[in-house]
Amino acid sequence: MRFDATLPPEPDLTPSVARALEAEGCDGLWMGELAHDPFLMALRAIDATERVAIGTSVAIAFARTPTTLANSAYDLARYSRGRFVLGLGSQIKAHIERRFSMPWSHPAARMREFVLALRAIWATWHEGTRLDYQGEFYSHTLMTPMFSPAPHQWGPPPVYLAGVGELMTAVAGEVGDGFFLHAFTTSRYVDEVTRPALLRGRAAAGRDGLDGFSVSGPSFVAIGRDEAELATAIAGTKKQIAFYASTPAYRPVLDLHGWGDVQPELTTLSKQGRWDDMTGLIDDTMLAAFAVVGSPADAGRAFAEKFGGFVDRATAYAPYKVDADVWPEFLAAARAASP
Repeated sequence: MRFDATLPPEPDLTPSVARALEAEGCDGLWMGELAHDPFLMALRAIDATERVAIGTSVAIAFARTPTTLANSAYDLARYSRGRFVLGLGSQIKAHIERRFSMPWSHPAARMREFVLALRAIWATWHEGTRLDYQGEFYSHTLMTPMFSPAPHQWGPPPVYLAGVGELMTAVAGEVGDGFFLHAFTTSRYVDEVTRPALLRGRAAAGRDGLDGFSVSGPSFVAIGRDEAELATAIAGTKKQIAFYASTPAYRPVLDLHGWGDVQPELTTLSKQGRWDDMTGLIDDTMLAAFAVVGSPADAGRAFAEKFGGFVDRATAYAPYKVDADVWPEFLAAARAASP
């Protein structure tokens, strides 16, 4: 198992934090699309490092077209000398339509076409194939030499997709090179829903099993060296779990455990801005299903064991202020317990 880290969403800190994390032994660095462009952050991280994988976790596919995204990712694959990973997510309807002013429909089917269109464009640039991709959502039939980047020895980057629901997960298995588990998941949901959906997607593409396919997962960790630190960690983690649980699209995870009735209540509270009340609806049983909790060493061991041998790249998700000194002990314990 490889152990990765997520860079803070602050471009000014990207180079120094990336160098430090590489020096501490991280295997990969991910950047999300929040208040800043993840591709600019990725470029800064690439320039500051030599060894680690660099990727987006995630960039919002539907905020862009396949061609614009193909350009950014193909260039970053070259600049990084093959270290870049293109991680994509769909976001939700309100953000795509109202924040990005882009079309939304049938997200799983649209994502499938998006990735196939990406690959068709890359094949034109990298292999000289005539561009002729025509689908229901995307059509790409024109590519002239002036707008075609030169082929490079590292080729197109691997594409990882993020998902929670069965349809998007199956699409990742069919057309992707890897899959991001959402932090809002549990071991049971992975065993009963995620893994079977990925395998269905792989079978649809004529592939047997998950050989050659990467599964990457951010997982909640609530760690503390004493009771006060642990209480802060638990409160912050419960708050973030409550936020995700208020999203209707993620209700299937709750339903599997018999907690579905809490979702509409959380949604109502979120619309009222009653964030503290939301946190109170996440009990310790729910916390234990979504997160590993304990000292840095205990949490590190539990983190490595959480998904058995299913996840090959793991990222600790700590949505609270935490002393950086805890991470070396956590990482050492996780590596020692890794399958």
